[in-house]
Amino acid sequence: MQLQNVTILREFILLGLSSDPKTQVALFIIFTSMYIGIFIGNFLIIVLVLTDANLHTPMYFFLWNLSFLDLSYSTSTLPRTLKDLLSINKVISYGECAAQMSISLSLGQSECVLLAVMAYDRYVAICYPLHYTTIMSKKVCIRLAAGTWMCGFFMSASLVTLTLNVDLCGHNVINHFACEVTEVLSLGCENIILVELIIYIIGIIILMIPVTFIVISYVNIIQNILKIASSSGRRKAFSTCSSHMIVVVIFYGSAMASYMKPRSSSLPGTDKVIAVFYGIVTPMLNPMIYTLRNNDVKAAFLKLITK
Repeated sequence: MQLQNVTILREFILLGLSSDPKTQVALFIIFTSMYIGIFIGNFLIIVLVLTDANLHTPMYFFLWNLSFLDLSYSTSTLPRTLKDLLSINKVISYGECAAQMSISLSLGQSECVLLAVMAYDRYVAICYPLHYTTIMSKKVCIRLAAGTWMCGFFMSASLVTLTLNVDLCGHNVINHFACEVTEVLSLGCENIILVELIIYIIGIIILMIPVTFIVISYVNIIQNILKIASSSGRRKAFSTCSSHMIVVVIFYGSAMASYMKPRSSSLPGTDKVIAVFYGIVTPMLNPMIYTLRNNDVKAAFLKLITK
């Protein structure tokens, strides 16, 4: 009977954020506005970095990657969410669910690693300014960026493979607006303690190791900033690093709240609310955080619109 149920299962039902029609319409308007903001903000940064020669530096190269990741990450789930908000039938096929899990998880994990790489870039720039161009050469930057994408892909492949190999036994209602590994895994009808343990360990690796690296980098960065004699130099260094730290706190804070807590401690519906922050709010805020606090990006934007 168990094997038969697993064979029959070919689709999932997404409950979404709300079942109230008026709330769904309101959420559709809000999320559509946010998605437009995500697209315009991140696409603008991508265009500015590609077209302005003054932004052809390692820091902006990684910012370009971050914007591309944010734009792709939100696109992997948000258009489907918008469609479901105006639909009565919120059915997603097994294949689409698996694809959504793979793509969004790969992009999200790549961003985890990329934020650590960006912290390393700031560490080298502030702690070893005379050797910065040598250490962060074009070849090194490309390899670091490629490494973040590869890391996200392989870690995602292992997590999704583990999840899809769990017998779901016909249970197909997902209390979420997207196919998340933790939510799909919760539908398993067999003893999945070992699988949950493996996924928890992978979560520690992909979240805690980069966070630890970022903290160590910024401890050294702050120590070196405090040694700068010029007060204007200290302010400029703090301003550059604080933008990155704001992004780190928002993204890692919400991701840890979702993936690194015991399932038994989760209140129904809290995970999908948290997912809104790292899946929608963060990609929308990143361009504003970097542009509003960055004179180089502002100058590039003014140059673009006055051409």
